[in-house]
Amino acid sequence: MRLSRRREHFAHSGQHESLRQLVDFTIAAYFPELRDGADRLDPLHAWLAEVVRRTAATVAHWQAVGFAHGVMNTDNMSILGLTIDYGPFGFLDGFDPGHICNHSDTQGRYAFGRQPNVAWWNLHALAWALRPLVDEPDVSLPPLLDRFADDFTQALAEAMRAKFGLAEDEPEDKTLVDDFLGLLAQERVDMTIAFRSLAAFDRGQGATPAPVRDLFIDRAAADAWGARYLRRLERETRGEPERREAMQRVNPKYVLRNHLAQQAIERAEAGDFEEVRRLHELLRRPFDEQPEHARYADHPPDWARQIEVSCSS
Repeated sequence: MRLSRRREHFAHSGQHESLRQLVDFTIAAYFPELRDGADRLDPLHAWLAEVVRRTAATVAHWQAVGFAHGVMNTDNMSILGLTIDYGPFGFLDGFDPGHICNHSDTQGRYAFGRQPNVAWWNLHALAWALRPLVDEPDVSLPPLLDRFADDFTQALAEAMRAKFGLAEDEPEDKTLVDDFLGLLAQERVDMTIAFRSLAAFDRGQGATPAPVRDLFIDRAAADAWGARYLRRLERETRGEPERREAMQRVNPKYVLRNHLAQQAIERAEAGDFEEVRRLHELLRRPFDEQPEHARYADHPPDWARQIEVSCSS
């Protein structure tokens, strides 16, 4: 019994040492600025706080551009805050917070609107794995994890203000943004096209522009929201050309829609890789007008709704 306990003790000690070495290497290689601590925290705590911040910023960016991850398992998240090789993914066409891009996700665990909550849960899983390295994990780790909500909310608010062309920060901005998203969700309006069209608003015209108004069946609701948005724009100090240019730098005109990828795949399988090359070149400049490729920014065809992706896609 004594020998078994010693073996167990040494096994755990070895695991803890290996974990410590892995964390130390990660900090030294990818977060060298944290080795001397930050805000009087030791490097481990400072590192976890930075991972929380980067994850919050990444997921906020996903939500702002309509990116759906698909399989947010813990092993598919990056501590560097990158979006890489995550298997099935997609960009929203019609705006739907409940959209599930991976047909294998039968419970909707990774639905578009649930991505922030899943990211927070994954950070808790990371913190749990780090518990052996912390003297008082129940005291020191939770406050770091609780930062996620504030970090995410701030990052998303900043992204949304930029998408709406609001340089100033006003209390009612969140309601204005949420109400617009509600209109999009109500009619499943194309997210990318709708946000790109917001730059057509002109304070001098005083009405909801046709590129926005025509996206909605309920024109009265679109006009009512547009009137509120115009009143909000009146309090902005930037000129109209400057505002429009800034909005077009954050609202992509082109995204990798499923039907575009499917068409490129089918042609590539037939030996023609020209469409793959064209898409690659197009998406290197997603915010530019590129009038010669304007059709790639059109509404998706009806058959695109039938496309499904999975972990084997």
